[in-house]
Amino acid sequence: MVKKITIMIQARTGSKRFPKKVLAKIEKKSMIWHVINRVKGVKGVDQVILVTTRKKEDNILLKIAKESNIIGFVGSTHDVLERYYKCALKYNADPIIRITGDCPLVDPYIIEKMLRFYVKHNYDYASNTQPPTYPDGLDTEIFSFKTLEKVHHNAKLRSDREHVTSYIRKNLKKFKIFNYENHHDLSNLRWTVDEKQDLKFVKKIYAEMRPKLIFPMKSVMKIITKDPKIVEVNKGIRRNEGYFLSLKEDKRIK
Repeated sequence: MVKKITIMIQARTGSKRFPKKVLAKIEKKSMIWHVINRVKGVKGVDQVILVTTRKKEDNILLKIAKESNIIGFVGSTHDVLERYYKCALKYNADPIIRITGDCPLVDPYIIEKMLRFYVKHNYDYASNTQPPTYPDGLDTEIFSFKTLEKVHHNAKLRSDREHVTSYIRKNLKKFKIFNYENHHDLSNLRWTVDEKQDLKFVKKIYAEMRPKLIFPMKSVMKIITKDPKIVEVNKGIRRNEGYFLSLKEDKRIK
C-alpha cells in the first residue's frame, strides 16, 4: 500500500460550550468550510479527510466534505483517537497532519513549512504547541502512523482518547519529538473558536481581509497591530479549556 500524506480535520456539531459552532457563518460560508478551504491547497499533501462522528446530526459535515471534494469519514463519537486510527488504517494515512475544525484562521503556509521539515527529519511527532509560540488557533501536529498506532494501543484515560495526542505530551521520553517555534512568542493571542466572542473576532478579521479568504498569519498580525483593540473581544479565555475540563471528568476506560 502506498502511504499518503494526509490532513485530518476533526469536527462535530455537538460542542458543549458553543453548539454547532463549526456551522457558524463567516463571510456567508460555514466555519468548517473555511478550515477545509484553507488546508486544501497545502503543497505536498495527498489527501484531506474530515473525520466526524456517526451521529445523525453530523451528516451535514459529510455533505460539506463531499461538496468540498475531500473525503468524509465517520467514527466513534467520544473516542476520537480510535476515530483517527481507523481512518488512517482505511486510507493509508502516513504521516497524519492533525487540524481541528474550530480553527478558521489556520495558516496553510505554516503547515507547509512544518510538513517540509517533518519529511526531512525522522521524528515521531512534530507540533507547534510544545510549548506554544503561535496564536491559539494555528495549532498543527504531524505524526507517523506508527506513532498513532502506539498511542492508540497504550492510551487508557478517557481524556487521552478524546484529545488524540495528549498521551504523547505526557510521555515525552517514549517518542522522538520536535517543537516548531515562531520567532516571536504570540501564544497569548487567541484565534480559535470555542466561544461566541471568539467568532466575533474571526468575523472582524475576515471582514478586514475581504475579498481574500486565504491569508497568512502575518496579514492577521498587521490588522491587530493597526487596531490593537480588536483582540479585546475574546481576551481572557483559557487556552485548551476543553482539555482541562475533560481532565476533571477523567477516568480509565481500558
